[in-house]
Amino acid sequence: MLKQVRFIGLFLILVFPQLSFLPVTKPVPPSRMPIRTVVIDPGHGGDFTGARGLFSLEKDVSLAVALKFGKALEAAFPDIKVVYTRTTDANAGNKPTLREDLNYRADFANASGGDLFISFHCNSAGKAPGGWYEKRVIKKIPHYRTVKKGKKSIRHKYYTYQYQSYWVENEAKGTETYIWAVDKNDAKVNSVSQNNEYYGEIDSTSNITLPDPNDPAEKARMLVYAQHYFRKSLNLASLIEQQFVSAGRTSRGVKQRNDKGIWVLQATGMPSVLVEIGFISNRDEEKYINSEKGQNEIVQNVLDAFAAYAGRQDAKTTPNSSK
Repeated sequence: MLKQVRFIGLFLILVFPQLSFLPVTKPVPPSRMPIRTVVIDPGHGGDFTGARGLFSLEKDVSLAVALKFGKALEAAFPDIKVVYTRTTDANAGNKPTLREDLNYRADFANASGGDLFISFHCNSAGKAPGGWYEKRVIKKIPHYRTVKKGKKSIRHKYYTYQYQSYWVENEAKGTETYIWAVDKNDAKVNSVSQNNEYYGEIDSTSNITLPDPNDPAEKARMLVYAQHYFRKSLNLASLIEQQFVSAGRTSRGVKQRNDKGIWVLQATGMPSVLVEIGFISNRDEEKYINSEKGQNEIVQNVLDAFAAYAGRQDAKTTPNSSK
């Protein structure tokens, strides 16, 4: 898929030579773009609690981990600006509906000129957190009854069942990191033009006219950006899951999905990932992701992955780099 899109992008550049023209407002190509601003998104919040555990809520756990990660990121990379979609237990942007809440997160990230978007969530599976009771048949009891039909008596056999309740532990566990779905690439392309960094800093008194995002040549350029962002997102997501594995966590891998809660991934014009730090529905993982030790380890895992990711970006910006 990526090879096909790359070919299409090159083809469009040949067809539309204006793509190779570098106007004053043209941004630095994404392959050489340094990381200046990181947008951290604690999932859910306020009225939107997210998944429920035995004793905790997703909105609270995701906020705690996100804030700790932001502080750790600022300490390790003081030159990077860190912004949050929310810092308290409130709807993002104090928006009244979930749709508006999600729109705000994406709009905020784009307006902030983010170079990277990292969202923290908790996973859930099964019928109930911790586990649930189910029934099984332990005995099949035969019965007989006689039914008269005219002068004849017919004996019918039927059964009743004896049941036993048993406990089913909610065993789903592990981490997952999501990137946007490839079949939603058009949405990512459209979101590129919403990022303030895409066109750079424009003086309000300037007479320069911004490119028309509906122009075929401009759409082609945004497509190239979107594909760069996809590769970068996949790179970071893979590094995060590798760090979780090295820490002894169960990794469910890097995945693509288009759920409503993950809509922000294709609505943000930058590399973007959503980290499911563990299953709040699993009693052991719920304890872990709520504990100081667990949260610190999760933060360190994601920070180490970010450092490796940022190191690769820096290597690409170094003159005469072999990468």
